[in-house]
Amino acid sequence: MKAIGARLPRYEGAGHVTGQTLFVDDIRLPQGNLWAKALRSPHHSARITSFDASKAASLPGVHAIITHADVPRNVFGHLAFLGVPADEPLLAVDEVRYLGQPIAAVAADSEEAAQAAVDAIEVEYEEREPLFDMRKAFDPDAPKAHHWGNWLPYFGGELENAGPDRRRIRKGDLEWAFEKADTIVKGVYRPAAIEHAPLETQVALAVPEPSGRMVVYSCTQAMHFSAGHVAAHLGVPLNGVKLVSSAVGGGFGGKVDSSSDTIAAVLALKTERPVKWRWTREEEFLCSGTRAAWHIEVADAVTKDGWILGRKTLTLHDAGAYLRHSSYATTKHTFHCAGAYTIPNVSFLAFAVFTNRVPSTAMRGFGVTSTSFLAEMQVNRIAKVLDLDPYEVRLKNANRIGDTMPNTVVLKDPSTVPVVQAIAEHAGIELAPEYKAMTWEPRTGAVLPEWLVEQQAKGGQD
Repeated sequence: MKAIGARLPRYEGAGHVTGQTLFVDDIRLPQGNLWAKALRSPHHSARITSFDASKAASLPGVHAIITHADVPRNVFGHLAFLGVPADEPLLAVDEVRYLGQPIAAVAADSEEAAQAAVDAIEVEYEEREPLFDMRKAFDPDAPKAHHWGNWLPYFGGELENAGPDRRRIRKGDLEWAFEKADTIVKGVYRPAAIEHAPLETQVALAVPEPSGRMVVYSCTQAMHFSAGHVAAHLGVPLNGVKLVSSAVGGGFGGKVDSSSDTIAAVLALKTERPVKWRWTREEEFLCSGTRAAWHIEVADAVTKDGWILGRKTLTLHDAGAYLRHSSYATTKHTFHCAGAYTIPNVSFLAFAVFTNRVPSTAMRGFGVTSTSFLAEMQVNRIAKVLDLDPYEVRLKNANRIGDTMPNTVVLKDPSTVPVVQAIAEHAGIELAPEYKAMTWEPRTGAVLPEWLVEQQAKGGQD
């Protein structure tokens, strides 16, 4: 109890400010290590027509050059353990789909020697027209960005049976909502892609043990997830890999992907020597996964006094060149398209779209931040159109105990009401007495209009 409300020092704070915190790049082995560099695609979309690493292999200090042929299991999906089909090769095979995609990797005595070998690899490409705008992915003449097509044809079921190609949520009677509404408020929102820009770039040190086990010193944010990913690519059981965590010098979601760990491990497997791969800042900016860009169209059916009767949305999620976590992010996004508000009638539709951009990945909120942006901007728009107080519109529609989300999950402890009230107080906004007195308790009286009665769950219980 002494810790509650107290100002406590961060347990790792002293190490950070004195430079004693151990990061992966600080690890030194008695026997030393080789250094890795990757040959990356100079094109956004191209077919690989020839590849020759013979000159590079003969350079001094070069111990190994690997391609897709050296990876025991080259294609493995980031969400394969959930049954989501795999689509991304660890090292490119016959084509490249984004600028910076790794094609080959070198292990050498120094970073300079490794880079010299990368520069000496001879590759010829046949460039193709890339697709950058996810809104054009559905055009009949759009460039093809992915072998599945320009959007994910799988949201459950089986890929080969052409399962649902969109994530869809429906609840209530949307037609009734739009007929009943006093006005329709529309909006288009386009949250942009964001690079995580951690102070520590991707770094991995792979050390093969005499027992055959591969030890990887990793800056991953998801230790068990990354261990499974490395083991799958190496073609070994999970106990054939040991990941050792050092401090993570910033990640924010971007260090969930583990290609640096795996490529270093494959090089270590081939050379039987420890291998370290330290990304440059340029690689981090150009080649690491980003928060996805989104395109969201929304139409809300509202009453003149600020009730949101229904919402219809269409979302495009820019997955980039490969799927990675995008089906999961799209699902989370769609489930939360009502935001922190109770909307009884909804139709949400979302597509995970492929482009020739770097594959997108996790970032704080991971699919939900885009819906939060949508929901809050849309409430402001509604308030402006109706000339109402935006705080009062929020409190009127705020989630309460017993309300149901668009995916029918029953809310048991929603915090929207006290949070909005606290924000108003800190902003110096004086709420009307009835709004100031609102709680998150189950709806009654004025905050339980007829169109919300059927969607209530008694006492907030499932």
